[in-house]
Amino acid sequence: MESRIKRNKIIVSILILISAFLLLGSSLVFAEGEDIIIPSIDISFGQDSENVATSIQILVLITVLSLAPSIIIMMTSFTRFIIVFSFVRRAISLQSTPPNQVLVALALFMTLFVMAPVFTDVINNAYEPYVNQEITQQEAIDEAIAPMKSFMLRQVRKEDINLFIELSNPSEEDLVSYKESYDNLPISTVIPAFLISEIKTGFEIGFLIFVPFIIIDMVVASTLMALGMMMLPPVMISLPFKVLLFIMVDGWNILVEKLILTIR
Repeated sequence: MESRIKRNKIIVSILILISAFLLLGSSLVFAEGEDIIIPSIDISFGQDSENVATSIQILVLITVLSLAPSIIIMMTSFTRFIIVFSFVRRAISLQSTPPNQVLVALALFMTLFVMAPVFTDVINNAYEPYVNQEITQQEAIDEAIAPMKSFMLRQVRKEDINLFIELSNPSEEDLVSYKESYDNLPISTVIPAFLISEIKTGFEIGFLIFVPFIIIDMVVASTLMALGMMMLPPVMISLPFKVLLFIMVDGWNILVEKLILTIR
């Protein structure tokens, strides 16, 4: 015990001496008026303009990859699918079954299935020619946007697209061009119109799915009231019947089939 105390005292003494030397050295440096040298950091892309362009392209590519989930939501039918699946789970009164990960994965793969022809068109007409240096970057972007815009215009409602045309306050020349063909619309006008159309379509399908399950809830609640079982939650009794109904009609098969058939 005593040896440990002596060792601790020695360590403390050494630390005090080191601190004193450091303070003395720093005071001498400031007393002599010497400047503190701060290292500088220089970032350079090189003198070659091609290196600069390549670096910018890599930066843009990383940005696009980070926004890929948002692009999938904005420009595909993923929004419609996930809204309908949420309505189904809520209608059956299942809070976390199937889990969110399962529903998102199902909606994602259904989106890939539906969008496969569009993505193939983008790869064949935009990506591969650009990689092979057959077209410029701007031409590749235009070729990639064209099939995506065409897909969105097939799904969008005229009321929604006209709303965003009016809100964009176009010139008379642009307005005439838009009236002639919606293909002349900028992508910034098509995307929000497509999104609200998808949300409305998802809510309409969800409402139709909700109706039979609400009827089951009403029948169970009325039966419990007639039997005087007011303290028994109707959801607890109706849940097995709703799950049984969904299984008997092969609900997931019908739901996925009808959802995919709604895509034009």
